[in-house]
Amino acid sequence: MLTSITGINWGDEGKGRMVDLLSQDYDIVARYQGGDNAGHTVKTERGKFVLNLIPSGILRPDVVCVMGGGMVIDPEHLEKEIASLTEKGVEISPKNLKISDRATITMPFHVAQDGLEEERLSKTGAQFGSTKRGIAYSYGDKYMKKTLRMGDLVHMDASVRKRLETIVESKNLTMEKIYGQKPVSVDEMWAWCEKYSKMFAPYICDVGDYLDKADREGKKIMFEAQLGALRDIDFGIYPYTSSSNTVSAYAPIGAGIPGHKLSLSIGIMKAYSSCVGEGPFTTELAMTEAEKDVLREHGHEYGAATGRPRRVGPFDAVASRYGVQCQGCDELALTLLDVLDYMEEVPIVTAYKLTDGSTTTRFPMGKTLDDAQPVVETVPGWHCDITGVRKFEDLPKAAQNYVTRLEELVGCKIKYISVGPERDACIVRK
Repeated sequence: MLTSITGINWGDEGKGRMVDLLSQDYDIVARYQGGDNAGHTVKTERGKFVLNLIPSGILRPDVVCVMGGGMVIDPEHLEKEIASLTEKGVEISPKNLKISDRATITMPFHVAQDGLEEERLSKTGAQFGSTKRGIAYSYGDKYMKKTLRMGDLVHMDASVRKRLETIVESKNLTMEKIYGQKPVSVDEMWAWCEKYSKMFAPYICDVGDYLDKADREGKKIMFEAQLGALRDIDFGIYPYTSSSNTVSAYAPIGAGIPGHKLSLSIGIMKAYSSCVGEGPFTTELAMTEAEKDVLREHGHEYGAATGRPRRVGPFDAVASRYGVQCQGCDELALTLLDVLDYMEEVPIVTAYKLTDGSTTTRFPMGKTLDDAQPVVETVPGWHCDITGVRKFEDLPKAAQNYVTRLEELVGCKIKYISVGPERDACIVRK
């Protein structure tokens, strides 16, 4: 069985929390795209964990985690992440963490270039809101065939050294002549690679072969996405996207088994909207600044990877319906419903008003999206604490009605409802 867990919106939907919950029924959890530019926050009886690169299934001792070939991996960040988890009692070894030999390495010069370019763009207000983790530059060099892959760390021979020299020579044309920086040192980059070769070589393998065999043996595999549908490089709010494909259709490809097909697609969406970074975010126009401040504090809406305050707004049915379609969802998980406990009335963005005076429920792109205004309906709030509820029928009637209204608007069944950050704070509808 192959199941994808993907975000419906702009990211930060609570995927890590749901992967941790559902992974108890799976043998393998595989990340298939992205890097360390976003975080999954999970709370267990052992405390709070923030995961950037390692799949959220790592918190289950019987689950094997895979970092797929569609990822870009910064070994330096991975080292720190493993150290942080180990300090909290999480055991990590080549037995429960496998790294694809095809995954692209995020080099130190990718991180440096990301920061330099964002600084340059900020002078004219044209910045993308990058996390400055080098993700776009890793992917860019991947497609220009000018970077190393994790498998190269296993065979640090003369041919790899030669390729590194060619890569650095090309990169220095940019670093020196465009950004006025000191040249990147081949010797320093080689020493950096040698360090992480010794550290991660035992973890690096052909994960495609591993996953193929596991699937044929009937093991249950979960694919974990980073970010959401609206950050997909092809289908998101370009150019304010990530640099990879976040949609579920890419999951088997990025994980390493392109010939396999998904059995189930589960989409994750918040009971309201949040967004980190630049770009169009129509729903935030439906609230005053004071209302957004209150929602942000109740939802603790600050980036797991960056700490940046997230932009917030009401649930956006237009964007969410589009996200459900992009992810091909069979069922949905609704997270952070409890955050709305304080509201007397709950707003929902049901359509967009366009500049020509018309309204649409279809998610637009480009200039049309930039100029769109939210059309809002309000429904009664429940104004009480629901964090202890474990059955749908025990929710206040207003909360039940809110959930069913969202189902109507996005056209997909909501099976899971998160009412708190703890593992057991979840309602599973029959």
